[in-house]
Amino acid sequence: MTIRVAIAGARGKMGKEAVHTVMNNDEMELVAVLDYKEIGRTLADTNLFPSHYTAPVFIDLQELYTITKPDVLLDLTTPEFVFEHTKQALELNIRAVVGTTGFSDEQLEELKTLSKASKIGCIIAPNFAIGAVLMMKFAEQAAKYLPDIEIIEMHHDQKLDAPSGTAMKTAHLISQQRPIYQQGHIREKETLPGARGANYDGMRIHSVRLPGLVAHQQVLLGGEGQLLTLRHDSFNRGSFMSGVVLSIKTVMEKEELIYGLEHIID
Repeated sequence: MTIRVAIAGARGKMGKEAVHTVMNNDEMELVAVLDYKEIGRTLADTNLFPSHYTAPVFIDLQELYTITKPDVLLDLTTPEFVFEHTKQALELNIRAVVGTTGFSDEQLEELKTLSKASKIGCIIAPNFAIGAVLMMKFAEQAAKYLPDIEIIEMHHDQKLDAPSGTAMKTAHLISQQRPIYQQGHIREKETLPGARGANYDGMRIHSVRLPGLVAHQQVLLGGEGQLLTLRHDSFNRGSFMSGVVLSIKTVMEKEELIYGLEHIID
């Protein structure tokens, strides 16, 4: 069966890569694009894609669904739009694959409840790169033995949220293996506010934003006389596409919300 895919955020850097990936996948068909403004009748009209990329463009998800009937909405937009997109998709019985971060805990719980009640699958992936998912899993395992941890995440300077969704997901996984306690000296004092980074259950997260970067993260685990460094680097957005394809295929078989690719890779 060919999976009918609609993409929200097709004009972004991740979105353009995803459009090419879906168009070149024999098991998928790009049936529509969702945008927040009028950009033309089809993708080709934007002059960002080849002339044979004729998927129609919509600014309303209800109209998109009525006309094109996608199986999956791949959302690669921004935190400003992604929650409403995902919620409406589930209400329309469209499975959702989401690569945008910035959900609040309350929003995630609402989407989990909606997905479970409607038995419509949803996958939210803070990071689609398989290597990044492995880094998170390894950090979770290592935290049992080296619980003094700091996370340094580095992204391009156009990223809207900090810390990144990957860093937050990593910290959450680690927290399941690490007792809550404050790291560092008991009388530690920041002479410049923010110097020690964000505090997550006593461990620290540092966000770097610079042009030239794509997506990079280090997890530093310290112990007596030793340091374990787990690092992942995405040098281009092609690194995320294997996870996008896996998520689109997998969500077709699910009836609940899954948060993180670590739950769907063997």
